[in-house]
Formats: sequence, C-alpha cells, structure tokens
Amino acid sequence: MITVETQVKVPFLWGKTVFKKSHWNQVNLIVGPNGSGKTVLAQELVKQFKKSGYEITYLQSDRAEKEDFLKKLKKDPQLRKKIDGVLLELFGKSLSECHGLKQIIMLLVALYSPETKCLFVDEPELHLHPQFQQFFMNEIRKTAEADPTRIFFLITHSPYFIDLRYAEDLVGVVVCHVNRAPTSIEELSTKDEMLFRRFLPRFNTYHKQFFFSDNQIFVEGYTDQQIFTHLLNCIENKYGAAGTGVIDVGGKDELGVFFKVCSLLGTDGRIITDLDSLFAGKLRDVVCDDERPASWLNSQVEKQMPFYRMLFTTRELETPITLEKLIRRLEKYLTNIGKCVAKLEYPLTPDVELYSEKIRALYEKYEKPESLDTFKTVVLQGIIELDEQLKDVLPIPLAQTVPLILNLANMILASIEAARVYILPKGCIEHFYRQTNVQYMPVSGKDRLFHAEIEYMMELSVSELKTQYPELVAILTRACFRTGA
Repeated sequence: MITVETQVKVPFLWGKTVFKKSHWNQVNLIVGPNGSGKTVLAQELVKQFKKSGYEITYLQSDRAEKEDFLKKLKKDPQLRKKIDGVLLELFGKSLSECHGLKQIIMLLVALYSPETKCLFVDEPELHLHPQFQQFFMNEIRKTAEADPTRIFFLITHSPYFIDLRYAEDLVGVVVCHVNRAPTSIEELSTKDEMLFRRFLPRFNTYHKQFFFSDNQIFVEGYTDQQIFTHLLNCIENKYGAAGTGVIDVGGKDELGVFFKVCSLLGTDGRIITDLDSLFAGKLRDVVCDDERPASWLNSQVEKQMPFYRMLFTTRELETPITLEKLIRRLEKYLTNIGKCVAKLEYPLTPDVELYSEKIRALYEKYEKPESLDTFKTVVLQGIIELDEQLKDVLPIPLAQTVPLILNLANMILASIEAARVYILPKGCIEHFYRQTNVQYMPVSGKDRLFHAEIEYMMELSVSELKTQYPELVAILTRACFRTGA
C-alpha cells in the first residue's frame, strides 16, 4: 500500500464535491463511462503525485509522445535488447521488423525504462488486441512486483485491464461517474476481504462491464438475463435505458457480492432477484446492512407508527425499526400460516387445495421446513395470490394477519428498492411466463420453459411485449431509472 494524500476539485464536472484518496496500490485503475472525467482526474493526480516527489511519465490517449519514446529506445541498448526479446517471443519478429506495432513498442518502452517511477497511461487498450492487452497488464504486474517503489495508473475502458487477483486490488480502483465525483475504496474490512476472496476467482470479463457504466442490472441466471434484455426495448425512457446491460452472475449469493462491490465502489448497480432472496443468502445480509433501506425506513416512522403498533409490542418498539426486524416479523407470520395451511381439511377450493398440497409436500420432504427460504416463499406466494380465499378457510386470528402480511411485505419490498434491489413479487421469472402456468417454487424444467417463452417473445412487437409482460416491464423501468437523471 502506498500513501499519497490527494484532493481533487473539478467544479464543472461534479460541483463542490472533493475527491479524496490517500491509499493507493502499485497498480491503479481509473474507470467509468465516457464523459465522466477520467482523463481530467488523471491530469490532476499527475500534478499531486509530482508534488509528492514522484517523477511522472504520462502517455496521453493521442500518443503525442510516440517519437520521444522511439528515440529513447534507440539511445538505450539494454532497453532495446529487452524489447527485442519480448517481440521475438510474442510475434516471432525482431524490433526492426515490427514497424506496424508502434503502440505496443511505446508502451513497453515506458514500462521497462528504469527512470519510469510513476507511469500514467490513458487508454492503454488503443490499437491493442485483447490478447496483448492481457500481456501488457501481466508485464505491469511483473514490473510492479520486481520494484515495489514503482506505481502505475491505467485510465481505461477495457475489461481486460480489470485484472483483480486479490481483494486488496479493489483499493486501487477509482470509478468516475457522469455528473458526480469519483468514488473508490480507501480500505477493506476483514469481513469484506473474506467475501471478495471467495468472489474474485469467478469474476469474468463479462461481469466487468459494471466498471464502465453506472447503469448495469445484475440478475441471478441466464434465463433472467435473456428475458430482461429482450424487454429493454420496452423502456420508454431511452435515456434511462441507454448503456444498460443485464448481467447474470450465476447464483443468488453472487448477487450479494456484486451488490457489496457496487456499494463500496459507489457505482449505481441494480439487482433484480427472486422472492426467496428475501429469506436467505448473502444478498439479504448486505441489503439489511445497507444505509439506504435504513434511511427510507427512518423517514417512514411517524407515518407508519400505527401500523407498527399492530406488528410489535410496546417493548419491541423501544428499539429501532430495521429491515432485518421487519423481515423476521414477516417470517414469524408466514410460519404460523404455513403450519395451518398444511393441515387444512377438505373440501377446499382448487386453488387453496393446490396451495395446501405444496406446503404439505415440504413437510413430508423436510424435518423442519419452516426454516427453509422455499417454505417462506411458497407461503407468501399463496397469500399474495389467494388473499380473500385464505381468509375464508383460516382461523379468525390467522385470517386477520393476512392484510398485515401483505402490507408488511409491500413495505419491505419498498425499503429494499431504496437500495436499488427489485424483488419479483410472484416468486421468480417463470411465474411471469405467458406460455406456461407455473405456480409456486421451486420450479422444475426451467430450461425447457425458458426456450418456449423466449421463442414466443421473439415473435412479439414492442407494444405486444408491453401488453403481455406489464409487471416485468414496470420492474425493469424502475431499475433503469437513473438517480438524479
């Protein structure tokens, strides 16, 4: 870790806010969308690192320094010999035969020159094949390891330079944003380090898109990714949808990790997830710890106090109303109703009978199903779908909790949306399909159901998609909304 105190003001880009950072890695990345001020920030950092005693080499994006670097190559036989060997290994050609490779040659001259102690490279990916972008990044790593006094800054749009191998590498990432100050991680807690160590080995080039846009949406799997990507054309606010990517992360717990990374780096990542995320997993943990739901709930205390008095005892109300507290109370209500529904006696309406069978099947399969996220999800799905029918078959005390549960669930979902997490209220994406009637979780045969649905969707016009999938379009529209836009 290198300590250099920096403070950058750029009023025309981000008003009165000051970007401050004192902890730097040997290899640092300045990333973000076009027009977010990456180059301006880099130029200001150059000045401040110079004041701290660093000799700066700065390769601008126009590579105006190209001839100076090539002259340096001619004057330094050792440098020439080293680069000649690298080119022979890479291309099977000597330096004299590589006239068309001036970009990589210039980068190598800047990197290998012994007098280069602090190197800034604006858009190192220019004219470089991804294979050679990775090669150059590896060479930077080797050079940094060989000389701990050297420091590097890459101002980049390329995911191939987002080479995060260790959790502490995240400290070297500075994210620029449109119309607001850059953000970064000054230091990681032990808890976050453990989380990211588990995450980084599965962090691929596709996932790295969120470093270059504040408008990425993360989903659990490829079916969600395909469905929501297909619905992006339905978003009427084209500004909000512009630059939006839908990224599948490969699992519910991975959503929690991406949420945490976005939160720490200050990127406005959004998540669309299944209803069962409410009851278990890393995403629930990190959202409950996030300050945005807490702030939203705090703003609702006076308005919602009559409702809270119906949920909690006077003693329970002596402690703050938190998201975790509300979810736990919801789980308690769901457990009581689930136990009762599993024991309902016939005759029942077909809908309630199916609901009872689903819950009963969980009791037959598991010793304590009440602890499962699937159990709680199924119970809540039934309450949302069967509201009035349940009131007719439940004992009066339990029937009276049904409207409380619905109001409580809506409040929880609204508070979570304050953290840009959008939960599918019907369960999972398959419950919104038009070609099949899927009821309750878990869902089997997802791949077969998805292919039938996506083929149907591809035949529909934008107006037809809006008509057929209004709830999904509404969720996607909220997720695409840009704060402050």
